[in-house]
Amino acid sequence: MQPPWVRIGEANFAVGSEYAALSAVANAGAVVTFAGLVRQQGEQGDLLALELEHYPGMTEASIAGIVEEAQQRWPLLAVRVIHRVGRLLPGDNIVFVGVAASHRAAAFAAAEFIMDYLKTRAPFWKKEITAAGEYWVEQKHSDVSAGLRWQVCE
Repeated sequence: MQPPWVRIGEANFAVGSEYAALSAVANAGAVVTFAGLVRQQGEQGDLLALELEHYPGMTEASIAGIVEEAQQRWPLLAVRVIHRVGRLLPGDNIVFVGVAASHRAAAFAAAEFIMDYLKTRAPFWKKEITAAGEYWVEQKHSDVSAGLRWQVCE
């Protein structure tokens, strides 16, 4: 297993380069990636921009914990997570989650798990900027439900 690669910042990323890094991992039989984009339509209308804030140090530690939990649940070979912050425009890249594993089931499940937990457990704050004003985005019930399905009963 390669050490997880997590980056949070304003810099853009190239999905193809991230995929290439994961597919070059020894014994990788499956690579699953997710790339999220800033939508044109927000909660309050057409978006002019989206501003993302995070708590430096805490956010990275939170994501590292999410990745560690994924590694405990599935036999993963490599994980890459990128989350952008700052001012983004519609169509811009916002998040990348990539997982390499020997088999597809583990790669699919782990990538979905990481993305679901990023939406509910990582400390990011989003503000939509529209022609009508600026609005902080509340957490969605659908995201909470998606995260809850991964909880293990002990």
